[in-house]
Parts: sequence; structure tokens; C-alpha cells
Amino acid sequence: MTTALLSDWTGPFALAPFDQINDDDFEPAFAEALAAHKAEIAAIAENADAPSFANTVEALEAAGEALDKVLSVFYTIAGADSNPKREALMRDFSPQLAAHSAEISSNKALFARIADVWEQRETLDLSEEQQRVLMLTHRGFVRGGAALEGDADARIKEIKSRLAVLGTEFTQNLLADEREWFMPLSEDDLEGLPDFVIGTARAAGEEKEAGGPVVTLSRSLITPFLQFSPRRDLREKAFEAWAARGANGGETDNRAIAAEILALREERAKLLGYDSFADYKLETEMAKTPDAVDDLLMSVWQPAKAQAEADADVLTAMMHDDGVNGDLAPWDWRYYAEKRRKAEHDLDEAAIKPYFQLDRMIEASFDCASRLFGLQFKPLDVPLYHADCRAWEVTRDGQHVAVFIGDYFARGSKRSGAWCSAMRSQAKFPEVQTPVVINVCNFAKSEPALLSYDDARTLFHEFGHALHQMLSNVTYESISGTSVARDFVELPSQLYEHWLEVPEVLAEFATHAETGEAMPQEMLDKVLKAANFDMGFATVEYVASALVDLAFHKDAAPADPMAKQAEVLEVLGMPAAITMRHATPHFAHVFAGDGYSSGYYSYMWSEVMDADAFAAFEEAGDAFDPERAKALEAHILSTGGSVEADALYKRFRGRLPGVEALLKGRGLAA
Repeated sequence: MTTALLSDWTGPFALAPFDQINDDDFEPAFAEALAAHKAEIAAIAENADAPSFANTVEALEAAGEALDKVLSVFYTIAGADSNPKREALMRDFSPQLAAHSAEISSNKALFARIADVWEQRETLDLSEEQQRVLMLTHRGFVRGGAALEGDADARIKEIKSRLAVLGTEFTQNLLADEREWFMPLSEDDLEGLPDFVIGTARAAGEEKEAGGPVVTLSRSLITPFLQFSPRRDLREKAFEAWAARGANGGETDNRAIAAEILALREERAKLLGYDSFADYKLETEMAKTPDAVDDLLMSVWQPAKAQAEADADVLTAMMHDDGVNGDLAPWDWRYYAEKRRKAEHDLDEAAIKPYFQLDRMIEASFDCASRLFGLQFKPLDVPLYHADCRAWEVTRDGQHVAVFIGDYFARGSKRSGAWCSAMRSQAKFPEVQTPVVINVCNFAKSEPALLSYDDARTLFHEFGHALHQMLSNVTYESISGTSVARDFVELPSQLYEHWLEVPEVLAEFATHAETGEAMPQEMLDKVLKAANFDMGFATVEYVASALVDLAFHKDAAPADPMAKQAEVLEVLGMPAAITMRHATPHFAHVFAGDGYSSGYYSYMWSEVMDADAFAAFEEAGDAFDPERAKALEAHILSTGGSVEADALYKRFRGRLPGVEALLKGRGLAA
């Protein structure tokens, strides 16, 4: 066939020709590309020549180019701009891809060739990177079930296929709940809300064609509404809808799906010889064992819980002073915390927000990358998949490095959260290819577009992931960029957040949307001083989610995940006025796929390193110290998964860090 998806992309930087692609192209292109990849795999497995690194491992690396092209475009669009046709295609593609992956990993002839090369490895004169790729390939096949026989082999294929279907259903149910619910607001209901929240609510109402302002379940709208609305009844209604995502009964309810996913994961792990899914999953991570994860999380839980309980007492007293009796509820916390922040730090979010313009924060993230790594960013006028998207060419010393795409605004067709993905990863084999990297966020769309301080941190966080992709400098795509251990992948992103807090960065880029004036020094000092405000709350809601995730996967799969969730929280003594950041029915990190399953802890594992890594720049006396920046790129950002993560960190810092830097950074140290 001749769709643009499968043609040679001859436009600037070989970008996908989005203006020539429509939804009807995906199904036939997918079928053709999938068939082509199957033929490539068969040719490798049936090769009559003796197995070698080149004709087996490198051949696998080179296979699947057409399928990668089709899927990179499809999943980019399906996640960021969904519609019924794309959702139907996701439901169709997911089991086919799972079956295809299972066919490859259980291909006995192919695995025999890989095992043969693995046995020869000491005599093959492979480079360090080639040895790493061989090890990862062999390990991946073993962990995928390649060594299983008979019924076990057939069953693991069934499990993989079913998990793919369930993950897609979970994601689409969550998107449907988030897209369909909204709460109309009368003009009286807007009283007490700052202008930026009112503007966002009106814009959301226009998108929903509601005839007036609304609150939606977009985090960029519901969070500030819960912070600022003096109407406790409306806060409760909005919060309850937010908390109920995926648990509303009917076709979009995710609770039974979560239970089935957990049971299948446990069965899969036991087929492969592991005691639990957590043991299986963590074997390849820095943490290695569930006990190591539990130790980290509990070392943070106790001081965080103590701080949150002390804060709850203060907020409860404030609420009683307002004439509201009874206990502090989850829909009260953000409202009274915002009041407290304003009182104790003289900080008003409505006054701060005009200084955090989206465009200026993008400039700030680019400027830091320029000062640290010599990168330059030039706007590109190229076709993209949505009018909100924009693109830049990234260069260094006049040489092309990457294309960066930003898709920043929330919309009903976009799944919640923020993420970074590579539409094309860096590689030098079988030919040189430069990365095409995209950051997708869900910021409130307004004119001008203003961010909260947390939004600005999110922007820097995702751009840290983008730098990990853009600065990658390895030979093989399978170990390129963010293809690293899950509990290491958040290090570059969380580390990059620290540059937002550098006073000289805010002094230059935090300029008022109307006056253009820099943020006053007094306000800047207050913003930085209050950076850890309400950290007990933030840490408790995160760690509780991570501990529930771990319990789901290290213990026997629960028949009722909601009962297991309640049991874990009761044992922890979860403060009544705080809920999990991601309750089970909307815990997409864990149930939309295997990425963060038994691995939600990884943000905190990486934070232990990021706090220590930024301290290296502080010790040098300069946040932009050239030697530290050079070492960061050489040992972390450019190396992908070519070396074990702990070895990479030791090369950068000389040692592994302890939890002390994290507790100090969060203001939770004793």
C-alpha cells in the first residue's frame, strides 16, 4: 500500500507527515508493518548460517522499522488526541501486539540462536556496549518465557494478550470518566475564585459547550478549584467525582479489571519461577528486592506522616475558626493549606501565577539546557497532529541534535498526566538516526497561559526526560535514551527540576504577564522558602500509593483490590484527611500497563539520587558548573542503558547516596 505512514518521510528531519495521515490509514498500515516484522523475525530464526552477534542480535535490533514508524505516530496521537475511532483501534491493536511479542519471545528457534551467541560471548570480542545488548536480549527472552515448554508456554502467551486488552480498557475507562464528568458553576459559584481559575473554568465550559463555566476532572482545573473555592459543598462534590474515577459502576468501572490484572501478573511470575510479581519485576531494577523498596518507603513514611498529622491539627483549627465543625476532610485540605500558606509565607497563588508564564518557563528550560550542555532551540514550522503543538530544532555547535515537540494544554481528548516519549530514538545502527522527542502536559489553556509553581516543575521534569533522549549517544536503539532501569529513569527528570529553583533562573524568566517586570526579590525569596510547604501532605499521598502498589504485587493477588487497599492504609495509619494520590481504580501508572507496576516507588528511589546529584553542583559553588555538567552528560544523560544504573551513578558521583539528602530536600529531616 502507499499510505504516508509507510512511505519514506522526506520532509524536514524525516518527521512524520501528520498532514498526510488520517485515521483510516492506521489499520492497513499496521497490518502491513506487522506482517513485515513477522517475516523479518522468521528470517532471523530460520537463518541457515551459524548464529553470530551480527546475524542474530544486530538483526533483531534492525528489524521492525516499519512497525515502529506506524506505532510511534499512532500511540502519540491516541494518547494525546483520542477519538472513538482511535480508541477502537487501540482495543484492536493491543492484543495483536501482545500476541506478536509473545510469539517472538517464545520462538524456540530464535531463542536457541540467542542462547548460542550468549554461550559464545567470551570468545566474540564484543565491545562493552555489545556485551550489554547481548545480555539484555538474552535476559529479556528468558524473562519473557522463551525457556517455557508445553502448557506453560501456551498459557504465558494467553496471559500477555489478556493483559494488553485489560490495560487498554483500564486507560479508556479512566479517560471516559474524566472526559464525561463536569460540574456547571453559576456566576455566584465563582465568588472567591481568582481570575485565573475563573478564566480556566470559562474556557473549559466553552470546550464542553456547557453554556457557562464548569469544573472538570482535569488536574490543572480541579486542583486550583479545591485550593480556592470557599464553597465547601462544591469542593466536596468535585473531590468526590475526582476520587471516584474508574469506580462509578457500569461499563467504565475499573475495579474488576484491576483484580484480573493482579491475578494474571501473579500467575505470569509464578510460571517463570518467581515467588511474586514484585520479585519478578524488581529483579532488573536498582532496588532488586521488595524488601529494599519497603525499607526506603517506610524510612520516609514515618517522618512524613508525623509532619502531615501536625499540619492536619493546624488546618482543623483554621476550619473551626471559620465556623465549620467536625473533622477536616480531603476536600478541605487544599483550601486551608492555601490559606495557611498565604498567612505564614505571605504567598498568594493568584499573585504568583502571573509570573509563571508558559512561554517564559519554556524559555527557562531551554536556557538552562543551553548553559549546561550547549544546546540551542530554533522554532520549526512543520505539520503536527494538533494545533496546540509546537516544535523546535535542537542543535549544538551548529550541528543538528534532535527535534523537540511540546504539547502543553489540557483537552478532553488527552489522557491525564504528563509524559515524555520518543517518536524516534537516537541510534547509530543500522544507520544514524537523531531523536524526535515529545513532551505532553495538561496545563490549563488561558490567554496568556499561566502556570502554577507545581506546573512549572512538571514542565522542567518532563524536559529532563527529553534531555535524556536528546543527549543519548549510543549505538543501539534498545539501550538508547530512557531505556534504563525504571527506578533510574526518573533521575534526569527529577534532577532537572532543581534548576527551576536556582534564584538567577527565576530572576530572569519569572516575569509578570502584564507588566513584563521581574518577580520582586521579596516574592522570589518567599517562593523559594515555601518550596517545601505542605510537604507532609505531598509525601504521604505519594508514599501511600507506592506502598499499596508494592503490597498488591509482593503478596498474593487480592480478589478484592479495594479491600486490600483499605487494609494497607489502615495498617499504615493513613491520615483521614489525605487520600492516595492515585487510588486503585484510577492508578494508571500501575494498571494501564506494566511500566510502573510494582515500581511506583521509583520516583522516590530516583529522588534519593537527584537530591545528592544536585548537591554536586552546589558543592562546586555554581548550579551551571561546566565540569559537573560535562560529567552529568558523560555518565548519565548520554549513556542510556549501556551500563548498569548503579555503576553509572558511581561514575558521576563516586558513590551511591543515602536517604538523608531526600529527607533534607523535602524538609522532613529530624
